[in-house]
Amino acid sequence: MKEKLKNKEFAIVDIETTGGNAQYGGITEIAILIHDGEKVIDTYETLINPGRNIPYSITLLTGIDNETVAEAPSFAEVASEIYSYLENRIFVAHNVNFDYSFIKHQLSVEGYSFNPTKLCTVRLSRKLSPGFHSYSLGILCERLDIPIENRHRAMGDAAATTILFSKLLGWDEEGIIQKMLKKHSKEQQLPPHLPKEEFEKLPSKPGVYYFHDQAGKIIYIGKAINIRKRVLSHFTGHNPGAQRQNFLKNIHSISFEECATELMCLLLECSEIKHFWPKYNRALKKYEANFALYEYKDIRGYRRLVAGKLHPSQRGIKKYYREGDAVNALLSFRERYQIDIRLCNFGQQAEFFDPDSNPDLNSKELPDIIEHNDKIEQMIADIDAQAKSFMLIDRGRNMEEVSCIWVEKGEFYGMGYIDRNSDIQTFEEIKSGLTAYKANHYMMDLIDKYAKNFPRKIVPVSEDELEFSFFNQNIN
Repeated sequence: MKEKLKNKEFAIVDIETTGGNAQYGGITEIAILIHDGEKVIDTYETLINPGRNIPYSITLLTGIDNETVAEAPSFAEVASEIYSYLENRIFVAHNVNFDYSFIKHQLSVEGYSFNPTKLCTVRLSRKLSPGFHSYSLGILCERLDIPIENRHRAMGDAAATTILFSKLLGWDEEGIIQKMLKKHSKEQQLPPHLPKEEFEKLPSKPGVYYFHDQAGKIIYIGKAINIRKRVLSHFTGHNPGAQRQNFLKNIHSISFEECATELMCLLLECSEIKHFWPKYNRALKKYEANFALYEYKDIRGYRRLVAGKLHPSQRGIKKYYREGDAVNALLSFRERYQIDIRLCNFGQQAEFFDPDSNPDLNSKELPDIIEHNDKIEQMIADIDAQAKSFMLIDRGRNMEEVSCIWVEKGEFYGMGYIDRNSDIQTFEEIKSGLTAYKANHYMMDLIDKYAKNFPRKIVPVSEDELEFSFFNQNIN
């Protein structure tokens, strides 16, 4: 063992709980073994009455039920004793952040400030004994011939973790443990199954990052101006909630795609979430247009306008987030083009615009069908004319390129990068070199707002050939 570790003491901890949520669950048993770097010098264990019901599934796993802990002390009664064993010692556990989150939460409730240096034997095992398909305590004990008694009981698991830790100390010829214990080391902040090398690959640049589970499936997608800094923020701070703990436990690898601008980060994130619907992404799933303005022809040949729920199989004239927005748009178009209200349908809000409540209106004949349909045709043509095709040209990921976001008739088509020294001469050549993405109403809102704020970056798409030098003008 390295000289610098000889004066350190380690508190090797294992707990049993009522479930995976430190905020709403409770500790039912705790074991602590104090290790001086060479041997165990002290031990502590106790059952704890969590003050709440122990689920039957937990009893099946641990053998601890409500009757077992009925006469046991509460955490409040043993908090000072537990703190005395942990204070000024390095906190060691298998998947350390799980045990730590419970103990820190419980101690904080009792008024103790607890921020120890931590070591995770899962992470240590991955570094010092690579190659196993799993680093669960049971698998490691089986493969490394570590005896383990009373599995899923605090002292049984803590004793096995202590033997494992002793082996890891002996195998550490390169001072890996010492490096992990450095005050500013990010090693212990990372999820237990995420190799540090994966994190070290992340750039401090804008982009989109992807968290993958053990099978490689994407479980979370995020955007960032600084990918490395944003990813690290997921792993720092103390949140004892079950969702966060399960989230961190499921992260096994990270991939990323660098982007040139914040807008491109936003668009890529939205499109990728729409495509993959990752397990832990929720916020952006709500930004879908749910209503639309439609038109259809009735049995008499009148083209009618409808404000209603958006149907994936139907193409609306215009899309809206809220029903009220669709209704207000229909009212505005009706007034602007002098469309008879009897040929408009306001969906669930139809009762507020019921023509039957106006006898004078009902006494009149419907308008001439050709004249009416021409009004609808003109309205749709005007709406389509506003849906322009254009490019947003901006800086690239480096000085040798520019970025391009392509909008096709008012809809986001795709984006990509173009070499500044390219001999591209037509708009079609640009479009063919971009990557197409799935889009939604929210993404087009982002583009429209950006285009209004930076009109000089807009390049209208036409049939004309172009001079590539104009790209440089648009990003200055």
